[in-house]
Amino acid sequence: QAQLVESGGGPVQAGDSLRLSCAPSGGGPSMYAMAWFRQGPGKEREFVSAISWSGGSTYYADSVKGRFTISRDNAKNTVYLQMNDLKPEDTAVYYCAADNDIIFTQALVERVDEYQYWGQGTQVTVSS
Repeated sequence: QAQLVESGGGPVQAGDSLRLSCAPSGGGPSMYAMAWFRQGPGKEREFVSAISWSGGSTYYADSVKGRFTISRDNAKNTVYLQMNDLKPEDTAVYYCAADNDIIFTQALVERVDEYQYWGQGTQVTVSS
């Protein structure tokens, strides 16, 4: 069973960049659609971005379009989230999620309950 591990979070200043990484802890197949969600203080977990298993399709939340880029390297079995021009409102715990049985449409990839596997999260804190 896939166990996901995120890395790359930390404290930054507004306008800075960070790159988050996520990989299954025990290796495993790359035939998973993967996504990033985030949960800010006192907020519900929300969709950030998703990428199909081939990497050919991606979706983004409106709040991060043009600033965040999701990508994957299937040879390394790793998905990345490049976050540029970070804002204080991006402060959250960022979670990686994966599923191998998801219909890759925007309506579905944004749903928390569509993903079977989750990481423990990595904190991103953006100060102004």
